[in-house]
Amino acid sequence: MSKQKQAQLRKSVAPFAKSDLKVSIMQIINSFVPFFLLWFLAYQSLSISIWLSLVLSVIAAGFVVRIFIIFHDCTHMSFFKNSKANRIVGTITGIITHFAFEKWKRNHAIHHATSSNLDKRGTGDIWVMTIEEYTEASFWGKLGYRLYRNPIVLFGLGPIYLFLLENRINRKGAKKKERWNTYLINVSIVAIYAVLIWAIGWQAFLSVQLPILFVAGSLGIWLFYVQHTFEDSYFENEEEWDYVKAAVDGSSYYQLPKILQWITGNIGYHHVHHLSPRVPNYQLEKAHESTPPLQKATTITLKTSIESIRFRLYDQATRSFVSFKEYKQLIKQRNQKTNVSLKMTSAKFQEE
Repeated sequence: MSKQKQAQLRKSVAPFAKSDLKVSIMQIINSFVPFFLLWFLAYQSLSISIWLSLVLSVIAAGFVVRIFIIFHDCTHMSFFKNSKANRIVGTITGIITHFAFEKWKRNHAIHHATSSNLDKRGTGDIWVMTIEEYTEASFWGKLGYRLYRNPIVLFGLGPIYLFLLENRINRKGAKKKERWNTYLINVSIVAIYAVLIWAIGWQAFLSVQLPILFVAGSLGIWLFYVQHTFEDSYFENEEEWDYVKAAVDGSSYYQLPKILQWITGNIGYHHVHHLSPRVPNYQLEKAHESTPPLQKATTITLKTSIESIRFRLYDQATRSFVSFKEYKQLIKQRNQKTNVSLKMTSAKFQEE
């Protein structure tokens, strides 16, 4: 895609990069009210059936994901026109979702500025190794990467790590505003937990809250993972990296059933979001439908997205993800070619 076409593409999306106060307020209402109601019903159901309570908690977790999308938009300053309103609502939704607003706002901005850039990995993204890097890594480096990419660790232990450690601790060098925002959210979470435990008991509280947080966290990590980890995803070194290509080719269009699209706040239109982060979630579908070039982005469905679990390493030669099994086959083939080449060279020298 030429620079002229890239500029035109960004210009085509620009009209959608504006918030609508009425829609934003309505989204807060239809996200917060069902969540709090489901939480209450899950608690009330404990006296009837733990399984009914669990089902209600899982549904409530879906609304936590939806609330996180509001939080996410606020970090991009796209949910409201007013910056202060974004920060206030972002902090409130950060308390509910257990994410530090200012800290995540900074890390996520870096993610957008460096997504798919092989030379600038490590902030706000999923750990990706190339075949060459994995081959040269030490035993412990390979073991650490294999553990990290294991679905049980990534989607099982990942939420626990995020909620208990990553989101609770300020990064080194954080500015005052970022530090105090993290402290405010942490203190608020502790205070809310203390009141609820005092009111209904720790056993009932944990029976409802833990499933909600775990399911919401796992779903959140899955959405982030699958929208950048697909077979022909775009990755380049700094000198060849391009922002528009990274957005359109390095982010997928996750085509979900309408109910799941609604619950996840249209985040499936991830290619549109990366192209223009100031487009609020409720404008993403319109931007996609109104911009033909964006409709050519890699489309994945619930069924095909499951395949992404096997993708482990990025092969720069073929510009695609491969599994560990495929990696072994590639290395074996390369070694065979090397051996053949060495034998031919040796034979040539002997003839001379």
